[in-house]
Amino acid sequence: MSQNLSITQAGAVARITLTQPEIRNAFSDEVIAELTAAFQDVGARADVRAIVLAAEGPAFCAGANLNWMRRMADYTRDENLADAAKLAEMLRVIYECEKPTIARVQGDVYAGGMGLVAACDMAVAVDTAGFCLSEVKLGLIPATISPYVIRAMGARAAHRYFLTAERFDAAEALRIGFVHEVVAAEQLDARVDALTRALASASPNAVRACKRLVQDVAERAIDAQLIAATVEGIADIRASDEGREGVQSFLQKRKPAWIAG
Repeated sequence: MSQNLSITQAGAVARITLTQPEIRNAFSDEVIAELTAAFQDVGARADVRAIVLAAEGPAFCAGANLNWMRRMADYTRDENLADAAKLAEMLRVIYECEKPTIARVQGDVYAGGMGLVAACDMAVAVDTAGFCLSEVKLGLIPATISPYVIRAMGARAAHRYFLTAERFDAAEALRIGFVHEVVAAEQLDARVDALTRALASASPNAVRACKRLVQDVAERAIDAQLIAATVEGIADIRASDEGREGVQSFLQKRKPAWIAG
């Protein structure tokens, strides 16, 4: 039994739940591998009509965990390429999963966690959730998650929130289209259940075909060339002087060198 996540199924609905609330469900290379395998497994089940991605505790996902960040701070460029490729593969597997996916956002979403939400077909969030693309504060860029996040919030919003790393609330996430619904905490499960019922009542083949239709028609394909470009982008900036300084300053709880005073 994994301590990182759980997989349950009730009828035609499967739920993949992040189960590390003590570290705000921040992910590591191990969690990335388990999430990839979980979506591959559940997505292949003939009796599953919808998949809910959920989390325990006050945060949905805070991005990379500190131990993983400490390791990657010393990675070579080649090691960064291999590491980023695993995250990119996880996001691709979620995005291309044959079954419709719903992010049940019960708390804050930061950095790489934004990619998890964006890679799902739908997202319902509690009204108290906060959202942040915090990478530039660490001298990094949200490269591997960018194809999915930009599709979810649009290029105009991405220009702002990628560049400023501002925290924004659930109402703003709804306004820019990053989430589909915002509800009070006590209504979250009811709204997610309503979506899963709608999905279960539709033709499985038609749902699968519609999901592929949107992906085929909307903007540029998330193909091997685009994924490779994002992997190289994050590997390059992680290995840069400012990238290393940003991560080290975060881990050491100090201001980065580019902030005076």
